[in-house]
Amino acid sequence: MLPEPDALALIGATHADPFAVLGPHADAHGQWWWRAMLPGAGKVEIIDALSGDVIATLTLRHKAGLYEGKTPPIDARAKYRLRVIWAKDKKQIAHDYADAYTFGSQLADADLAAFRAGTHVRPYTMLGAHALTCEGVAGVRFALWAPNARRASVVGSFNNWDGRRHPMRLRHEYGVWEIFMPHVAIGDLYKFEILSAHGVVLPQKADPFARAAQLRPETASKVADTPPMHAITSARANANQRKAPISIYEVHLASWRHAATRAPGQHFDDWDTLAATLPAYVAELGFTHLELMPISEYPFDGSWGYQTLGLYAASARHGSAEAFGRFVAACHAHGVGLLLDWVPAHFPADVHGLAAFDGSQLFEYADPREGFHRDWNTLIYNFGRNEVKSFLAGSALYWMERFGVDGLRVDAVASMLYRDYSRPAGQWVPNIHGGRENLEAIALLKHVNEIIGRETPGAITAAEESTAFPGVSAPTSAGGLGFHYKWNMGWMNDTLKYIEEDPIHRQHHHDKITFGLSYAFSENFILPISHDEVVHGKRSLLQKMPGDDWQKFANLRAYYGFMWGHPGKKLLFMGQEFAQPHEWRHDRDLPWPLLGEERHRGVQQLVHDLNRLYREHTALHELDCDAAGFEWLIADDKKNSVFAWMRRDAAGTMVMVVSNFTPVPRADYVIGVPAGSSAWQEILNTDSAHYGGSNVGNGGAALQVTPITNRHHAQSITITIPPLATIFLAPKS
Repeated sequence: MLPEPDALALIGATHADPFAVLGPHADAHGQWWWRAMLPGAGKVEIIDALSGDVIATLTLRHKAGLYEGKTPPIDARAKYRLRVIWAKDKKQIAHDYADAYTFGSQLADADLAAFRAGTHVRPYTMLGAHALTCEGVAGVRFALWAPNARRASVVGSFNNWDGRRHPMRLRHEYGVWEIFMPHVAIGDLYKFEILSAHGVVLPQKADPFARAAQLRPETASKVADTPPMHAITSARANANQRKAPISIYEVHLASWRHAATRAPGQHFDDWDTLAATLPAYVAELGFTHLELMPISEYPFDGSWGYQTLGLYAASARHGSAEAFGRFVAACHAHGVGLLLDWVPAHFPADVHGLAAFDGSQLFEYADPREGFHRDWNTLIYNFGRNEVKSFLAGSALYWMERFGVDGLRVDAVASMLYRDYSRPAGQWVPNIHGGRENLEAIALLKHVNEIIGRETPGAITAAEESTAFPGVSAPTSAGGLGFHYKWNMGWMNDTLKYIEEDPIHRQHHHDKITFGLSYAFSENFILPISHDEVVHGKRSLLQKMPGDDWQKFANLRAYYGFMWGHPGKKLLFMGQEFAQPHEWRHDRDLPWPLLGEERHRGVQQLVHDLNRLYREHTALHELDCDAAGFEWLIADDKKNSVFAWMRRDAAGTMVMVVSNFTPVPRADYVIGVPAGSSAWQEILNTDSAHYGGSNVGNGGAALQVTPITNRHHAQSITITIPPLATIFLAPKS
């Protein structure tokens, strides 16, 4: 019989090695014993799996549910089952189970060693819950990294959430717990119950590697299939390149458009409903890419997904991972690339999540000067820990290769790069050289970008990075971080401050428009007008514009024209394409009825036409990230707040862009132009009546080149520049 200390440890769920005592074991005398911990069972028998014959009846060793008994020698464990008689509603119900404790070790040493070393690029294939068949028995393999736990158990709907039922096997060298549990299936709910090194039973933890979870406020993980592999096609890879037109529509799914399509009591549109509407809308407006604010599972709606706890699980708010896969396919069917916000910078401290996961600071830095984020009241990943490195890098790759997502926008990169980010003196820990850079985070970002480049060629990453850190979008081989693109936060801040000025004062802020061109080609930039610019009292874009209603709309149209004519890829947040008048609210739909008004509809039509122009004219996109594609024509007309510049493609084809940021039309305005064309023609005018403007401009007239020297050009054209407008001109064929 089992020694009393072992029996008491099983009953108390503190046994260090449950696989050494549960299931069938031969004793020192060659006798066989079978032990099972089944709280609440009325009777336990060992039966032949094929015939159903009873081989032995186990004795209740302890009223807590420990059963034990002699059995014949066990020569093929898979042949045997536990028959458990449960008492329910005054009835006896029998269930036959394959015993989890008859199955051997599940994980390969090579996989575990790679995870420990931080080099396992697909840890999600090893850790977490995986439905499979073992020795002819269907079930789920669970694996958990918790090196400082004294005990880890799988609890769930299949074992009455009782941590005594299924304690796991510890692979000591790697700190990973594992168990194969027969009869658990896809869709079953589960968590992990962990006993800390100090003997404290922690709040039940969701699976860090779960691929599905319950809808908040419930917090259990859900057993789910691993999605199939998807490759990035050559066409989609080409659409992501620096020379391609990239125009991104950013969306918060829960507040995009759902009131008309949502069933009573349904709080969120599901993926299939979204697939039937959103990709088509994005394509109709001419955007090349859709970017979704974080869709990985998160507990609090008000975080918009940026406080995520499920880096491998698509949020239950919108349905299953399979349905998300159909949404991705719908985007691609409409010719739209899909980008996801990915958040490796921090995580919330909810007790069911990663915080103090095994009773120690496992995923986060232990020192709060490194591990606590003051701005967001969140915890910061320990970027220097190898297993955390595998966890994060594996998540990035997962979305790319398992769903065919075209790219990731990495959130809050600046907060990762600097140890003193948003911290006063004395409240941060220098790196090993005494500097402020977070060397571990820098190494992680390079590692992630290298993995994505190697494993999913053609996919892209973009960094939300607001500092002057060098080489964000340079290859790691050249000393850079390896991102493909960087958000141009400086351009965004400067130009929005400029456009908020009353036009009469803009002449004193002229450099806010011109300064961005001094560094515009130092990185591969995206020009972002994101959700962050239209919340928390910052006002909507339309509200930022000075003047009466006419001037507000004219200013906004002129600004959009300026943005689409400026070097850099484009990003616009939902609702701004039709001049949403109020700040974005995450818990309200966009005000779609405004499209019944001509002015709002005109702005939407302008965005459509700007996207078309941007795609059709290679001069406007091919050299977005190359100084050879840009030339100032007028950069010093502060008095009139007029700017003019030339865009070129690699073949030298030209498009001219002219912006007038005052409400005064400029007739007979002379602009020097390069040689190469005898006449120019207006091809888009943000003041057109089609967009709600005053229809001042040059129409379809041929604007003849004359031998009048202007600035550094020996020839010129004379044009009319509309008030508060941007116009585009091309050589007349």
